[in-house]
Amino acid sequence: MADDFELSPEKAIRLLGKLMLSWDGQWFLKTAEACGVETAVALNAKVRTSFGRIEIREFLKAKGHPGAATVEEAIALVHEYQHLFLGDGIAAELEIEGDQVSVLVQRCAPQRGAGKAGLRPDTPCVACDTVWNAWFETAMPGSRWATEVEAAMGRGAPSCRIVLKKE
Repeated sequence: MADDFELSPEKAIRLLGKLMLSWDGQWFLKTAEACGVETAVALNAKVRTSFGRIEIREFLKAKGHPGAATVEEAIALVHEYQHLFLGDGIAAELEIEGDQVSVLVQRCAPQRGAGKAGLRPDTPCVACDTVWNAWFETAMPGSRWATEVEAAMGRGAPSCRIVLKKE
């Protein structure tokens, strides 16, 4: 009887990813209610950056992976982590141009969640200015990355374009 209610590993992973996003979203919304959207955006960016490092560090540890030696390998690791964490909640294409990575995001579960929560359509994205470089710096130990958000759904664009430059 108990077996009838067990989750497959795949369903458990999807559930945990969904719960992580829900927890993050609820934290943001409650912070916005208490402190205002601008303060919540600033605090959430700090939290997501810090947690972004933890996410990738724990992901690498679970894989028994020492970290990327190349930009291509860092992209593969970040992409694999995102798929695990966000499932089909993100559609991001990552492209290398020398020591620069361009990220084109067509679908973003956190941005979609902000819309469902009734936030203004022009509410700034809550983490992409800082979380992408945190992911890459952690996936590729010893590297430093600068992030430039050239276009963002949270700023009215149909998709996001994020450029990461290796310093």
